[in-house]
Amino acid sequence: MGRIIPLIIISILLSIFDLYIYKAILSVYPQWSKNKAKRFRNIWWGFSIALILGVFISIFFNIPLGIRAVLLVGFFITFVTKFFFIPILFADDIRRAFVWLKRKIVSEPAIKAELKAEESTISRSSFLVKAGVGVAAIPFGTLTWGIVSGAYDYQVKRQTLYFPNLPKEFDGIKLGQLSDIHSGSFYNKKAVEGGVNLLLKEKPDFIFFTGDLVNGKTSEMSQYQDIFAKVKAPLGVYSTFGNHDYGLYETWPTEAARLKNLEDLKKVHQLMGWNLLMNAHKRIKVDGQELGILGIENWGGGRFPKFGKMDEAIKNTDDLPVKLLLSHDPSHWRLEVLEKYPSIDMSFAGHTHGAQFGIDSQLFKWSPVQYIYNEWAGLYKQGNQQLYVNVGFGFLGYPGRVGILPEITIFELRRG
Repeated sequence: MGRIIPLIIISILLSIFDLYIYKAILSVYPQWSKNKAKRFRNIWWGFSIALILGVFISIFFNIPLGIRAVLLVGFFITFVTKFFFIPILFADDIRRAFVWLKRKIVSEPAIKAELKAEESTISRSSFLVKAGVGVAAIPFGTLTWGIVSGAYDYQVKRQTLYFPNLPKEFDGIKLGQLSDIHSGSFYNKKAVEGGVNLLLKEKPDFIFFTGDLVNGKTSEMSQYQDIFAKVKAPLGVYSTFGNHDYGLYETWPTEAARLKNLEDLKKVHQLMGWNLLMNAHKRIKVDGQELGILGIENWGGGRFPKFGKMDEAIKNTDDLPVKLLLSHDPSHWRLEVLEKYPSIDMSFAGHTHGAQFGIDSQLFKWSPVQYIYNEWAGLYKQGNQQLYVNVGFGFLGYPGRVGILPEITIFELRRG
């Protein structure tokens, strides 16, 4: 029900947009014949109605993932495109209102002269409507390209991390990080396998996965468990849960069914050979020296669940020279870790996806998600503590990425 109400609201808005744009286009082409206008009407409204009905059917019925993805993508791109079109039309309506008012005030000869001049060139209304089509084509083209090119364009990002207390036995050790796989959104198994192979090609000594393996249901992993089971490293793979892993955004017949799904997902981590850290810690040892890996359940700000229990995870770790924390939501770092747990040297998070849209370059970094999260992508430092936010391996909602591409992070731990 939580997903249906927003979808109904968006569908109503889309229908209003449709009516507004439809009338504007007809006003620009008054010369169309009755048959041509009728064909346009049937295509325009037929597409919109079919798209809205298709989205609702995809939610209420268990249709194939590929068809569901096409419907949801079509709906999303159509909404965004028309959303960009509306301001242009609205600006023209305001202009026309001023013209109408002017014609009520100005003398009739002046009006006739203005109309005659307008006849010799394209009318301003026609120009603005056609300009609106051009403006709307920008998000349409960008979002479409983001699906075709960006969804599986995995980027290996490299980062050196310095720790003054790092034992020399760990100096130069290599760590890999994945986050936000969201297996229920995938539609190209071969591309996903290519991303996993990119990670394995780096030969990390140990690997972190920082949550959101699924969108909500463990069954989403059925086609991809064999691929992610290949994610292994000499010193182990360590994982934790994100907010989506709890099934809180799905509809379940009973609470017991949701909890069973949760237990099944824990078993998937186990079957893949990953060390799932649920408010717990592990020690990895190299030549007699140890390093601590802590993992907590999801702990997020605002409306996101707070299942994480740092006191349990950090218990009996006072002797460890370096502590690395897996915590899915980066807001946890500022809201709790910095203030209450100064012995945590480094936190690893995901969750933001970088909004799957933005600019990510060496000179400039921007995404709309930065207005929600202070820490949303890359490395952050405060005092002696650090945080790295991975923008995710998969995608959610919009099945693509524009500017903020899927990430595989490779860290080198250095003493200093």
